[in-house]
Amino acid sequence: MTTARDIMKPGAQWISKQDTVGRAARLMAELGVGALVIADENERMCGIITDRDIVVKCVAQGRAPSTTLAADLCEATPRWVAADADVEQVLDEMESHRIKRMPVIENKRMIGMISEADLARHLDDNQLGEFVTAVYGRP
Repeated sequence: MTTARDIMKPGAQWISKQDTVGRAARLMAELGVGALVIADENERMCGIITDRDIVVKCVAQGRAPSTTLAADLCEATPRWVAADADVEQVLDEMESHRIKRMPVIENKRMIGMISEADLARHLDDNQLGEFVTAVYGRP
């Protein structure tokens, strides 16, 4: 059985909800990633910020990345999967919520992130086609 742990990129990073969008952007560039989990003061997930959020919800709206908090760009509590979740459970969660990046949790701690690139490397053509159709194929 292939699990979330098998396909995730380990060592995902998070930032504090008090960090600015500018800090998030710099960290994304440094790590070569397109999303970071935002954590509260207890290191619990309270959102995800993506490179697209920074462009569309901050820069394009004339907001200053140096003063806008990353948490201000989050709309909802993020979804996540357990490290031992079967890949079919991962796909179900990502497809049903049209999620492109999925945090992986073990013992209440984030241990990795699953991205579209991870899915492309680990899924067969049929599974990948279903994911693409579910996430991008509907209005």
